[in-house]
Amino acid sequence: MLAADPGASIASIAAAAGVDRRTVYRRFASREDLLAAIHQSRLAAIEDAITDARLREAPVAVALHRYVENIITVNRTWPVDLSLMLTDDAVRTRRDRSVHEVDTFLRRATDEGLLRPDQPEGWPGVLLPQLMHLVAGQLPHLSAAQAADVVVDTFLHGTGARQPRQPLE
Repeated sequence: MLAADPGASIASIAAAAGVDRRTVYRRFASREDLLAAIHQSRLAAIEDAITDARLREAPVAVALHRYVENIITVNRTWPVDLSLMLTDDAVRTRRDRSVHEVDTFLRRATDEGLLRPDQPEGWPGVLLPQLMHLVAGQLPHLSAAQAADVVVDTFLHGTGARQPRQPLE
């Protein structure tokens, strides 16, 4: 509900959940506390997704697909406005650790030849989350595994037909 309407009131959230707003306030003292709990749950899900993908140990292609599938599930389960989430310093620090883990994996993927080394520095780490976010929202009819197939294929091969590069004049 908060993903669709970030300004949703506790009363409307409680009504949508089928409980009295006092029930929500017994668990969360304020709307900000509710948002903080949602952000913490999303971060925990991201950390679990990274751990489950075994980015350091699994073969690179396997780890990439598993990570993407897991994050698509997280994006669909916790569709949180990231700009609001990242205003909290503790949340941002925790998220930065996850980003570092993925960036390290993407360097490994480049070193092992899965990704091209001629891309701008950091580009894979910028592109991959955008693709996962897009497919989670734009292709809801696909399972997480099918959506991961789309993301990984697009990430690794792009959408254009491969053609030999023409020399610049």
